[in-house]
Amino acid sequence: MKKLIGFAVVLLLAGVALADTPTDRMQKAGQVLQQIMGTPDKGIPNEVFDKAKCVAVVPHMLKGGFVFGAKHGKGVAICRTPSGWSAPEFFTIGGGSWGAQIGVEGVDLVMMIMNQQGMDQLLKNRFQVGGSASASAGPVGRHASAGVDWKMNSPILTYSRSKGVFAGVDLEGAVIEPDEDAMREVYGHMLPANDVLTGKVKVPASAETFIAAVTQANMQAKASK
Repeated sequence: MKKLIGFAVVLLLAGVALADTPTDRMQKAGQVLQQIMGTPDKGIPNEVFDKAKCVAVVPHMLKGGFVFGAKHGKGVAICRTPSGWSAPEFFTIGGGSWGAQIGVEGVDLVMMIMNQQGMDQLLKNRFQVGGSASASAGPVGRHASAGVDWKMNSPILTYSRSKGVFAGVDLEGAVIEPDEDAMREVYGHMLPANDVLTGKVKVPASAETFIAAVTQANMQAKASK
């Protein structure tokens, strides 16, 4: 019975998530970053943003459960290249958990890929968070504390926003894989994540607003250091 309830939760989250277009997703992701950088004392530290190799945003990821829990969301990621930010890679994120929980909650999720180890995982077409792709709750505030070794310890730093509050989020065990429908809608066919995120694919016009939002957030971080 519990397994049936858990499966129903997964279906519920997938069904509650409103169908979005890739353009809508990028617009919402850009808004999430702008709002985070607009509250610097409660958001992502400038040093973290400035040093991140890639930025991935899942606007309105759904979390919920009844004993069994589940997570489901659709996101967009871009990485730094020698000539600027890459074209966007569209992905889905999903996973389960166990615990005393009930209800459904929408959160905005931001993942900062901090080193080559984390980027190597993101460049795969599918990976599970954990092990060599471990994720940690990122430090919050205008500047990273001197006692927080965020540069070395975690390939991925995570942030979530629920009801206006920014905090870390546990993604252990979550699976990240390409959103094939979104990729085909934007590029006309599937493309390897390694090609998209390393600058081998031309940035589509529909991504310019999102990239501008990431660029502006990065400039704010540099100016505030």
